[in-house]
Amino acid sequence: MSFINVSHISKTFKVAKRGSGIKATLKSFIKREYKYIDAIKDISFNIEEGSIVGYIGQNGAGKSTTIKILSGILVPDGGECKINGLTPWKDRKKYVSQIGVVFGQRSQLWWDIPAEDTFNLLKDIYKIEENKFEEKKNYLVKLLNIEDIIHVPVRQLSLGQRMRCEIAASLLHEPKILFLDEPTIGLDALSKQIVRDFIKKINKEQKVTVILTTHDMSDIEALAKRIIMIGNGEVIYDGTLKNLKQKYDQHKYISVTTGSKLNKIRKKGIVLQEKTNEGYKFKINSQELEISDFLNYLSKKIDIKDIEIDNESLDNIIINLYQTI
Repeated sequence: MSFINVSHISKTFKVAKRGSGIKATLKSFIKREYKYIDAIKDISFNIEEGSIVGYIGQNGAGKSTTIKILSGILVPDGGECKINGLTPWKDRKKYVSQIGVVFGQRSQLWWDIPAEDTFNLLKDIYKIEENKFEEKKNYLVKLLNIEDIIHVPVRQLSLGQRMRCEIAASLLHEPKILFLDEPTIGLDALSKQIVRDFIKKINKEQKVTVILTTHDMSDIEALAKRIIMIGNGEVIYDGTLKNLKQKYDQHKYISVTTGSKLNKIRKKGIVLQEKTNEGYKFKINSQELEISDFLNYLSKKIDIKDIEIDNESLDNIIINLYQTI
């Protein structure tokens, strides 16, 4: 059995209908009408211990609902979920000691006191032995480079500094699973790199299973080999990032440096042609036109000085995939 087993879980929310205008508003006070929204429908997947998995989807796709069920906050209407042999919403006391949670836009740190004081509170909450706590705290503080800031009130920290303290707080009790929701949102390039390197390190050295939800595809590319995509409450892709790119990367972007003038090319497979300062840029549908054939054709039209070929960005691949559902 896998470390995380999710089988046919579903969740429906009952929400009040909202009409427009004064008449509809007054009517809702007398007799409120409701509608039902399927947040997730028949979600199933397995995750092995020590994996880093990107769990991604558009706003409203159902990923937050799934994460809340996996972390024991919500109870599904149907289906089963076993994580390390425990059912999150049934075995909450035992389960909560095995998970760490970091939400990019929500803080578990006390705002008006230094992060170190929150660490000490968490030590008592999780009943961590003093020696073990000091050892773990010192390890995390050094690795995340927060020695100089844990004595500063949290409200005075930058977003990047606070996020590193948040991650440290979530790992003090040595959880086996780490849920990360937008861990690099709003961070500068250096802070992003520190966070990513740290996640890789604890995953490799301590076998912490990481489930990452984010809209930043650079996080996914840097950390996750496997991604699970959810759309309209259902899994629409579950596989490796490499296979996703191979299957759905239909376009190549070719920049050509030339001093020659080129008229508009009308050839099947050329999606876009535009003039640049150095020459021309083309968007090619590689399923309709081989790159080698295009370059051979182009070399007969103009004098090519240099060529640069780029793949479709992961963001565009994801967008294109969602447009098919």
